[in-house]
Amino acid sequence: MARPGSGVLVSMGGGGAGYSPSMARVVVWEWLNEHCRWRPYSAAVCHHIENVLKGDARGTVILGQLDEQLAPYVIDLQSMHQFRQDTGTMRPAQRNFYDPSSAPGKGIVWEWENDCGSWTAYDMELCVSVQNAYEKQHPWLDLSSLGFSYVVDFDGMSQTNRQSQRKRRIRRRMDLAYPLIAGSIPKSQSWPVGTNSGTPCTCQQCLLVHSTRAASNAILALQQRRKLFGTEGGAKQTGAVVRQSNTFAGTSLWSASTTVAGGHHNNISIGGGGGGKVEMSGVNFPCTPALVTLPTKHLLTINGQNNLNRPGTQRITVTANRGTIPPGVPALPVKNLTGSGPFHPALAGMTGILMCAAGLPVCLTRAPKPILHPPPVNKNDLKPVPGINSIRRKTKKKHTRRGKNPQDVVRRYTEKIKTLPDEDCTICMERLNTASGYDGVLTFKGIKAELVGKLGRCGHMYHLLCLVAMYNNGNKDGSLQCPTCKAIYGEKTGTQPPGKMEYHVIPHSLPGHSETKTISIVYDIPAGIQTNEHPNPGKKYSARGFPRHCYLPDNEHGRRVLKLLITAWDRRLIFTIGTSSTTGETDTVVWNEIHHKTEFGSNLTGHGYPDPNYLDNVTRELAAQGVGEDNLKD
Repeated sequence: MARPGSGVLVSMGGGGAGYSPSMARVVVWEWLNEHCRWRPYSAAVCHHIENVLKGDARGTVILGQLDEQLAPYVIDLQSMHQFRQDTGTMRPAQRNFYDPSSAPGKGIVWEWENDCGSWTAYDMELCVSVQNAYEKQHPWLDLSSLGFSYVVDFDGMSQTNRQSQRKRRIRRRMDLAYPLIAGSIPKSQSWPVGTNSGTPCTCQQCLLVHSTRAASNAILALQQRRKLFGTEGGAKQTGAVVRQSNTFAGTSLWSASTTVAGGHHNNISIGGGGGGKVEMSGVNFPCTPALVTLPTKHLLTINGQNNLNRPGTQRITVTANRGTIPPGVPALPVKNLTGSGPFHPALAGMTGILMCAAGLPVCLTRAPKPILHPPPVNKNDLKPVPGINSIRRKTKKKHTRRGKNPQDVVRRYTEKIKTLPDEDCTICMERLNTASGYDGVLTFKGIKAELVGKLGRCGHMYHLLCLVAMYNNGNKDGSLQCPTCKAIYGEKTGTQPPGKMEYHVIPHSLPGHSETKTISIVYDIPAGIQTNEHPNPGKKYSARGFPRHCYLPDNEHGRRVLKLLITAWDRRLIFTIGTSSTTGETDTVVWNEIHHKTEFGSNLTGHGYPDPNYLDNVTRELAAQGVGEDNLKD
């Protein structure tokens, strides 16, 4: 049945009814992924974290106690970081708050269907926006203003990529509601706490809270002073509204045209929705200009962060063309996730509120976003890479390999040792002058447990039976890799699933390589079924984020690296199937220790340019996989 009404383009403005800090709020714990997106934990996990938090605000939350899939992860409540124990990866975590009437408060989860047929939850802010539009019976929702090139169709319960026109199913399901809290939030539950509870914490975040609270108190003191003296001005009062909410309702929080007069009447309404209003009539700001008017195109939108409980992601934006900002208006760049920029987001936000209250013009800019892709390129502008004949490589399910006897492979790369050294075999950890630890476990014709061999180039020595066992447990591709120094004998191949690699020259330059064009590499691997060479034969594997776009400078060094990457692709070494180090997802296509640059016009994530050492570093990584410059054909 068709839904009435018209679709909606979701706005970046604040939304939802404002509420007082003393009212109930829904708690959602989130972690920051590699794409700088805050991903929510499930409601059950959030309840678990809240229970631990009540007992010890400085403690550690072991997520594996609730969900086996999260066994490697712990959250340190003092530093507010998620730590993965098996890889050492640390990611920021935060405690976010939403209105009880929003999606998390009702236990509503919106999900999209991924490539392997399972369901992935939307980010919580997206979930709130989608649910708001759904409740208002909009037939569709455009997410482009939130940074996503998708249109959600509620009638067909699908999302469509505006660029590729690919359509995926979505669903709305009921789950456990997120935990609800009431009253003011203790500082120890919202910020990293000091080691000594008897003295104030001196960390940057807590100092921010103290400084902004002191600034607010100063304004209130000025207000009371003016009331005591009874000074009144004749200028017209103008109200501004600042709402504390984490939802998007497409409503601008500041009026289209805000006038701040030069008298002594400055009103600020905090909380919105008619609640929590603070009148500041009669505050005298001696430096107030005579008249400051912000036109309609200078709408200031403040997406509040619940009493500064989201220190790293406060969004304060001016939805105006940068070129139309009046000259002389100070611009305060907000610090981004990598730590650059002179101002912390929360401090910049409070500064903006105080300066606006004083009638001073201010423009708070957003943290920069990574530029992942180049400007659109016409197909006629795509050119072949000089010196490389083809523009595409494909891999089939499995390369045809000649049958190689494990004993013959080991004999080919080793020589027997008659005088045995008094040291350990680093494979079985038995002494070389004794039998192999695999004696009685494995039997191969012509390979005795006492025989010891030395690898030809590196000279490391092992039991021949141990080398046969190691080869038999590997890819069985006719190559052998020294377990000590990683020297490769023969041609190493990998277990990369079937896919396609394309490469062209595009007429755009990378940062740091302004004098050259750019080589664009596109990898595309679909989801499929694992074979005997993969970790779980017969089980489905997912392929996230494909096609993946990577970039090299179109110079001599960049073309040489491209040739090495083509060789690595042909040997199925670029990707493999395993566990994602960023999301923890198993049975998915992951990079195979050869780093690529996936960020075209910036380097905010560390995967972009400029990076003067990248081409040398990736050359060494390829050599470690057995793909060296001696493999290049002139």
